Amino acid sequence: MGKVLIIGAGGVGNVVAHKCAEHPEVFEQILLASRTLSKCEQIAQRIKNKYGLAIQTMQVDADNTNELIQLLQQHQPDLVINVALPYQDLSIMEACYQTKTHYLDTANYEPKDVPRFEYKEQWAYHSRYQQAGITAVLGCGFDPGVTNMFCAYAQKHLFDEIQTIDILDCNAGDHGHVFATNFNPEINIREVTQVVRHWSEGKWIQTPPILDPNCVHFRFNYPEVGPRESYLLYHEEIESLVKHIKGLKRIRFWMTFSDQYLTYLRVLYDLGLTSIQPVDYEGKKIIPLKFLKTLLPDPASLGTNYQGKTVIGCVFTGIKNGQKIQKYIYNVCDHAKAYAETGAQAVSYTTGVPAMAGAMMILKKIWQGPGVFNVEQFDPDPCLQTIAQNGLPWQVTDFKGNLPD
Repeated sequence: MGKVLIIGAGGVGNVVAHKCAEHPEVFEQILLASRTLSKCEQIAQRIKNKYGLAIQTMQVDADNTNELIQLLQQHQPDLVINVALPYQDLSIMEACYQTKTHYLDTANYEPKDVPRFEYKEQWAYHSRYQQAGITAVLGCGFDPGVTNMFCAYAQKHLFDEIQTIDILDCNAGDHGHVFATNFNPEINIREVTQVVRHWSEGKWIQTPPILDPNCVHFRFNYPEVGPRESYLLYHEEIESLVKHIKGLKRIRFWMTFSDQYLTYLRVLYDLGLTSIQPVDYEGKKIIPLKFLKTLLPDPASLGTNYQGKTVIGCVFTGIKNGQKIQKYIYNVCDHAKAYAETGAQAVSYTTGVPAMAGAMMILKKIWQGPGVFNVEQFDPDPCLQTIAQNGLPWQVTDFKGNLPD
């Protein structure tokens, strides 16, 4: 049905390639590109061994728009799945625009020199993509991605009006390292050390970052893994969901962190090792966070001994048939099972499966229309059905617990 180019050969790229390989009826040709060709070749060999399928690999600098354009012109894929670094979203989107190639990513744009992440620069491509007659789907991982689909599903099927949304992300796994991040350390640490924002009554409310003693947190009882301390955090899907969920009064994002993780992160922060401001070292300028990244375990290597589960979902309050109700939609993913299937831990797995499913929606023309869109703007049902059939089953239950006011 189509040719797809995956850009990025980390843990998520590995999962996307594996899951695409399971559907040759849709992904007739799979190309895999990264700055590091050896990583692409390792993934290609695993897929060859498992599925007997040959995928083409190539080297590309995703920061270089001209190089990307040449690559797309040479291979003419129908769709680019961008699972490279968020810094590279705009260069890849520009190359797709120039070559009239459909685009999908899993995380929104972040400038290298400023610790912020937002959709503004990507949304600015909407009219150009409309004129080019191509589709861009933003944030099609799990959160953002499946959490957005859960919201669209709740709006379509469960509520007449959604009043509050609480997105809850729990990783109750143990990778055996004293300190590691579950995806790119540079991106992960930049995101979790920022000032927190949530949206309430039409405005953004700021609260202290998770390392501050006055940060907002509470204990939530997650299905299958039990109570975990959950910290208020800013996350990108909030920015789009406030635009597309009607009647919404408040939306928040919570993530679990262990005391050990926070202690190590606090020490690294206090020492300046999480800074993105250049410092002089032996006559050279280095970025402390980039240096720290070289010392930490590669997230793609964590799956070998990873035990435990992730639990990610949304709690909704709202009105149905004049009555106030609460619903909880969530997925549970097992690290060891994800690794056995794809060679990647559950954080990569829960991002890679939805990226494949979203790509399938585009190639099958189920999600279509020229322009730039967030996931919740499309019909959630076919994609949620696809992820459930491909390793990420989800549940809808009545919610009986308590959330902070």
